[in-house]
Amino acid sequence: MKSTTQQPLLSKPKIESTESTKLFTDDYKNELENASYAIVGNHSAVEICGWTKKSMKGNEGGCYKQKFYGIRSHQCTQMSPAAVACDQKCTFCWKANEFFSGKQDLMEEANDDPNDIIEDSITAHLKKLSGFGGNERIDKQTFEESKHVRHFAISLTGEPTLYKRLPEMIEELHRREISSFLVTNGLHPEVLEKLDKENALPTQLYMSLDAPDKKTWKKIDIPLIPDFWERVLGSLKTMSKLKTRKVLRMTLVREWNDFDAKGYADLIRRSGEDTMIEVKSYMHLGPARKRLSKKNMLDHEEVRIFAKKIAGELGWKIIDEAENSRVVLIAKNDWEGRKIDFGNPIPDKVSNPFSC
Repeated sequence: MKSTTQQPLLSKPKIESTESTKLFTDDYKNELENASYAIVGNHSAVEICGWTKKSMKGNEGGCYKQKFYGIRSHQCTQMSPAAVACDQKCTFCWKANEFFSGKQDLMEEANDDPNDIIEDSITAHLKKLSGFGGNERIDKQTFEESKHVRHFAISLTGEPTLYKRLPEMIEELHRREISSFLVTNGLHPEVLEKLDKENALPTQLYMSLDAPDKKTWKKIDIPLIPDFWERVLGSLKTMSKLKTRKVLRMTLVREWNDFDAKGYADLIRRSGEDTMIEVKSYMHLGPARKRLSKKNMLDHEEVRIFAKKIAGELGWKIIDEAENSRVVLIAKNDWEGRKIDFGNPIPDKVSNPFSC
């Protein structure tokens, strides 16, 4: 599948609605912009990941997703099409979730066109990266490659599955040969079913698995909808049927959810034997520092010990780990295609395009 759309280079974003503060309140918009986010249209946002910045030097590697799955950090756009709403206020979230009102129906007014969101997210991303070009410490080849976005991490802030045109957005990304990693909190199994029905599953689907039981989930994730647990179980069941790459991501917070390996394993089994599990420590960053302390972080060896317990309960094994991110990857079996082959970094020179 050859890409037919040339990515824009530093052009002015097209979404210029006079209603730009309609979904972003002034306070929330200021909070995001002060944290170096770029606001895209009426309900989306982009931020340059710290690993993207580090990877520009050419010798500092990339994030753990590069090690685990082959993602090139310097060609990755981190964004959300639903930056204005989430139906949880997770204690460990390093985003400004205090600004979420819980009014998920706000996203009913989120009508920006998926194609415009993609174009303008890339434009905002490239504009933020443009300043690296004059830095002598930046690897010039890596900088040139960074102008060609090959991957969208659809997460950042908010709950992406609240964007009702998400299937169209993922389809358009794949048409452009841009892979998609979608992260969901697991409260919208009906959206996962819709993505499957419309042949718009992401390249890799992430679901957060933040607790081994309903009581702990309610305490740590602070869901804003009453039937959250039924929805979580529904998402796990739906995941077991999906024919795409799947990951359950566990964020361990000391003394909050770092217990009951058997309880986690019982939930994991519901998602199917072809699911990978990321066991990761909470990181003391951003607004999360107001809610938790450094003591709530686990060191890598502690994460590994707990991951080993879960693997033991499942009869699975640890297949990879990244100590600098305090994360361990579990699966029933490793396989050759776990690391995606993206081909040549420059899209117009790709002779064997990868499958999204």
